Amino acid sequence: MIPEEIRKIKEQTGRYFVGKDVIIENVLCCFLAGGHVLLEDVPGVGKTTLARTFADCLGLSFGRIQFTPDTMPSDVTGLTVYDMKTGEFSYRPGSVMKNIILADELNRTSPKTQSALLEAMAETQVTVDGNIYPLPEPFMVIATQNPVSFTGTYPLPEAQLDRFMMRLSIGYPSSEEELRLARNHMEGVQSERPAAVLDISGLSAYKAAVNRVYVSDGILSYIQQIINATRTGSSFSLGASPRAMLHLLQASRAKAFLSGSEYVRPDDVKNLVIPVLSHRLMLTTEMRLQRKEAADLLEDIVLKTRLPIE
Repeated sequence: MIPEEIRKIKEQTGRYFVGKDVIIENVLCCFLAGGHVLLEDVPGVGKTTLARTFADCLGLSFGRIQFTPDTMPSDVTGLTVYDMKTGEFSYRPGSVMKNIILADELNRTSPKTQSALLEAMAETQVTVDGNIYPLPEPFMVIATQNPVSFTGTYPLPEAQLDRFMMRLSIGYPSSEEELRLARNHMEGVQSERPAAVLDISGLSAYKAAVNRVYVSDGILSYIQQIINATRTGSSFSLGASPRAMLHLLQASRAKAFLSGSEYVRPDDVKNLVIPVLSHRLMLTTEMRLQRKEAADLLEDIVLKTRLPIE
């Protein structure tokens, strides 16, 4: 049975963010699984609204970093400053010291600044002048990038892409959704702030529940076969990493929890293969010349992978 609070979070987020319900569920799934999300889409489809509304519904602090070519690593992590009154150095927190961070247009900033997020995303901490500062728990990065205009951008390296549990694309709304968006705008809905549905203790309880979702040996083998197929086939020059397998496993557990199941089913895995794996893979030259997409090749892998019997 789906918890009532989870239903309210999805319903309330959907009131302010007009888009596909599966996007809201996947972002929530990623959060409960302890991962980070990369939203890759054209401007104006509600990426910022989704991130802010999601944080409000969860009752968490929200920070936004607008990345530009002159953004410095210290803008992200914070810096040590000298206090002339006390004669001591003190740490001034950076923008990353929030529960949910919107890293807006991450590919617009330099690789040096991009890498400032790596430690935060992987270890939930930042190191400034040799001192380690833990980030607030829970912590999640929702990064965005525009896949259309590449002028003045710095493509994210594979090491950073691999730290995102999912890459999602919102897409344009349907005619009905766009009309609802217009009505919400005229009624002033977008200017409102949603009320928090959960507190920190409630979120911690749900995260713990995700870790209790049962995964059979058959499902584990099924996930590993999909991962291995990206490494051994002739379609990819770079296959999925061990981290990718762990992300797919944990996301599948969160997906099962959100559907009210106590165990992971094959469909939970199949529905997440593309958002979890597609951004981590590099196609061979032959596949690129044939204008193949990673998502299409992953669909073929899923179709060819034998389903677990149990």
